[in-house]
Amino acid sequence: MLAVADPRATELKISAAKEHGIPLIAGGATFEIAVQNGTLDAFFRLCASLGIDCIEAGEGFTVLSITARETLGLAQRHGLQVQFELGRKHEGEFTAERVKELVEQGKEWLDAGAVRLVIEAHESALGIGLFDQAGKLRVDLTDQIVDGFELDLLCFEAPTKVSQFALLKHLGPDVVISNVRLEELLRIEIFRRGMHADSYGDPKLGSWVSAAGSEPQV
Repeated sequence: MLAVADPRATELKISAAKEHGIPLIAGGATFEIAVQNGTLDAFFRLCASLGIDCIEAGEGFTVLSITARETLGLAQRHGLQVQFELGRKHEGEFTAERVKELVEQGKEWLDAGAVRLVIEAHESALGIGLFDQAGKLRVDLTDQIVDGFELDLLCFEAPTKVSQFALLKHLGPDVVISNVRLEELLRIEIFRRGMHADSYGDPKLGSWVSAAGSEPQV
């Protein structure tokens, strides 16, 4: 992070996030590179010194040479939480068999102490992970993953409007999505509350519209 950003700018961003109670998560690419270069302890030490709360682990474009328990043990010594990303960035669409493997891998990381699992969708949500070549959500595979875990332990990458709306409509307002651009947050929350033209009247989302005199959920 400091290799491509002015250190002072990084400090200001971290300070602003802390001031507003926003947890900070270091992306998975830096973790994978640190593992490959044998500098994971130094990377964790740097993140802890900056006030980072959580590290995203994964093997999106590398093969890990460290186990879940070894990773969690080292992270915890630095006071860091860990979330693990399921899936590879260039493997294409998941299959039912692949999802079975990912569920087992996810359980291994949760058992080791990971706080969350992230489902890969790369930067396009096209022909990757739970999304087919047309960008349509594979609801059968989505349900297969959700059946393997509690929904609140999962975070689904959703970098596009189509992927965001599809996940909200299928899994409801409690689903956690990521890879969302800042300028898209308001639109997503309007959709989540059943106040968007494409979500109004949806029984899964309409419950978020507050009753008279009550406050909407945040």
